[in-house]
Amino acid sequence: MGAGRALGLLLGVAADAVFGDPRRFHPVAAFGSSAAALEKRLYADSQAAGAAYSAVLVGGTVALGVAVERAARRHWLTQALATGAATWVVLGGNSLATEGTSMGRELAAGDIEAARDRLPNLCGRDAARLDTTGLARATVESVAENTSDAVVAPLFWGAVSGVPGLLGYRAANTLDAMVGHRSPRYLRFGWASARLDDLLNLVPSRLAALLTVGGAPVVGGSASQALQTWRRDASAHPSPNAGQVEAAFAGALEIRLGGRTAYSHGVEERPVLGHGRNPDSGHVTRAVELSRVVGFGAGVVSAFIALFRK
Repeated sequence: MGAGRALGLLLGVAADAVFGDPRRFHPVAAFGSSAAALEKRLYADSQAAGAAYSAVLVGGTVALGVAVERAARRHWLTQALATGAATWVVLGGNSLATEGTSMGRELAAGDIEAARDRLPNLCGRDAARLDTTGLARATVESVAENTSDAVVAPLFWGAVSGVPGLLGYRAANTLDAMVGHRSPRYLRFGWASARLDDLLNLVPSRLAALLTVGGAPVVGGSASQALQTWRRDASAHPSPNAGQVEAAFAGALEIRLGGRTAYSHGVEERPVLGHGRNPDSGHVTRAVELSRVVGFGAGVVSAFIALFRK
């Protein structure tokens, strides 16, 4: 079982690197449409309604994963193929790198309007309020956080739990992105989805930070600064998980992240992470390179865990 799962995870990583997201009939997009339709039926301004919403969608996705895992585990090759397909579907490393690279190119060219138009593909910031430095900071922070959320975490849960872990994690993370923010509409309804995502990312976010420390020298960064900043600043972030990898990225690239952060639903004052210069287009490009290195490391680590997990 371990060999089939390990091989499947590596096949999925390779498929994401070569092909990126499926161009048509993406299962995650279908899940998002189903979640939006269910929200219309179940929405109420209460935590109980939100918990039921999350339980139905995540529970149903995990049940689907269990059925696939049981059907495929009879032979190591079928398990590898099933795990590989599920891994390819849930990973977002290639699309993250593509968007980050394009953002770095537009910022380097001084095309701030194009950069503002692109930012919603990466995060939910109010791009109209951001200058070049703000756009660069938002991009680096988004690349860092999504390296953990869209690459390291699904691989970790795939290693631990196979197809159910891959699909269930992606379902929970998608719901957090849809309803887990602090707008008036979702403050209560999205509470359960946000807390579930926090719980599922407790270990992967710290693994992502550790891999960032190890990968920093590969992109000309500082492993010692990554470790120091991670240990010193991560806990100051309002998220128990995003601060881990954002602090590590800030230290690795020797820049400052955090500060005033504008969303469509309001403005948050975030703690400053790191003590270097403000990020620019070059740091965006290096953050993408670091994200790729961390993703490669996560693939190796997840395959190793799966190989020796019974």
